[in-house]
Amino acid sequence: MSTVSTDERFVHPALFYRTDEEYTQQTVSFLREGLASGEPLAVAVPGPNLELIRKGLGAQAEGVLFLDMTDVGRNPGRIIPRVLRGFADAHPQGRVRIIGEPIWAGRSAVEYPACAQHEALINAAFEGRAVTILCPYDEARLDPRVIADARMTHPTLISGGREENSEAYDWEAVVSRYNEPLSAVTEAAVLAFDGDDLPTARRFAVAQAGLLGLAGQRLGDAELAVAELTTNSVIHGGGRGTLALWSEAGQLVCEVRDAGRLSDPLAGRRPPQPGQIGGRGLMLVHYVSDLVRVHTGDDGTTVRFYLSL
Repeated sequence: MSTVSTDERFVHPALFYRTDEEYTQQTVSFLREGLASGEPLAVAVPGPNLELIRKGLGAQAEGVLFLDMTDVGRNPGRIIPRVLRGFADAHPQGRVRIIGEPIWAGRSAVEYPACAQHEALINAAFEGRAVTILCPYDEARLDPRVIADARMTHPTLISGGREENSEAYDWEAVVSRYNEPLSAVTEAAVLAFDGDDLPTARRFAVAQAGLLGLAGQRLGDAELAVAELTTNSVIHGGGRGTLALWSEAGQLVCEVRDAGRLSDPLAGRRPPQPGQIGGRGLMLVHYVSDLVRVHTGDDGTTVRFYLSL
C-alpha cells in the first residue's frame, strides 16, 4: 500500500477487507509507512480490530495512539471534532496519519445515516490539510449499500492490495441523501417553548427524562443538550420551537424542532477557534450524546439526540 503524500493534499482512502489477515496486513503496512516518514499516528477502530493492529505492529505499537472507536466514536457526530481534529490539531507540523473505522457490523439502522454523513463530511473538514485518514470497511459483514456509499465518500479505494480512484466519488450527494426526514413519533411528552420558556423547557426535559429512567450524569447530559438546542432555536430558529421526549429501544430520545435552517453541514463538528465566543452549542450536544440525527430543510430543522438508559 502506498498512500504517502508530501504535499498539503488531504488523502482519504477506503480500505475494503474480508479477513482478519487481510485487515492486519493492510493496516500495519499503512502505519509502517507513516513510521518510516516520521508521521504522528493514531488508530481509532473497534476493540477487536484494535488488538489485531497492536499485535501486528509488535514493538512499533509503542509510538501509536490507540482509541476504541466503539467508545470515542459511539456518536459519529463527535468523531471529526474530538477524535480526528483532536489528533491532527495537536500535530500541526507535517503530515498526520490516522486509521478511522466508524462503521462496523454492529451499527444500527438508526445510526447508519449519521455514519455515512460523517464519512462524507471528513472530506470538507480536512480539505487542504496534510492529513491521511484510512477508513477500513468489512466487505464480508457490511451491507452492500454501505460499501456503495463508501465508494461515494472516498476519492481513493484500496481492495486486494490495489489502489484506484473512485469513479463514484460524490461526498456531497451522500450528505444530501441522508438529510432525510426523521421518523414520526406517536407517543411523546411535548412542550412548545419560546424565549421566555427556556428554564421551563430544561425542567420539563429533566422531569420527563427521569420518568423514563435516565439518572445520574446522563440526566445532566440531557439537561445540557436541551439547554443548548432550545437556546439555538430561540436565537437562530425563529424565536420558538417544540421539545419532545420519549423512550425507544432502551434509549431516551429527545427532539427539538424549529423554523430555522441549518445551512452549514459541518455545524457542530468544528472545534472552536481560540477566543471564539459562542458557536459551541451543537458540538456540546454531540459530545454528550450517544447519537445525534439532524434533518434540515425549507420548513425548518429537527435535531434528535439519543442517550442510553
